[in-house]
Amino acid sequence: MFIGSFKYSVDAKGRISIPAKFKKVMKPEANDTFVMTRSIVQCIDVYPLNHWEEKIKPRIDALDDFNIDEAAFKRFLFELASDQQLDKQFRIFIPKSLLDFAGIEKEVLILGQNNKIEFWNPELFEAQKRDFPKPFAELAKQVMQNSQK
Repeated sequence: MFIGSFKYSVDAKGRISIPAKFKKVMKPEANDTFVMTRSIVQCIDVYPLNHWEEKIKPRIDALDDFNIDEAAFKRFLFELASDQQLDKQFRIFIPKSLLDFAGIEKEVLILGQNNKIEFWNPELFEAQKRDFPKPFAELAKQVMQNSQK
């Protein structure tokens, strides 16, 4: 499980170090590989390869290419998608198109999200938290009550 947040730098080649804590929880079947793509908000979703293959890909495969919304979703999702393997220093290369999408330049907030990781521009993440229309307590009550159904 990926939990916690970490601030790291993006190096000149567009690489980001993955926290050692995250590396320890990766399953061997991920082969030190991540699939990353745009999120539904202005950040990058980063999935271990095994989670992508087991949980995300089947949902995408089930979409109908003849449904205009579903086809558009796939198009937008895969337009910026990339699969990358960690190097020996636990760094991952992030394509410039994804860095630009997320507004990430020199600093990145790495946020654990249970089965995936999010890469954020730290300022955009703080703005997202500040500008969210509901306080955390209200959001938690709503979401957790809905998860019981």
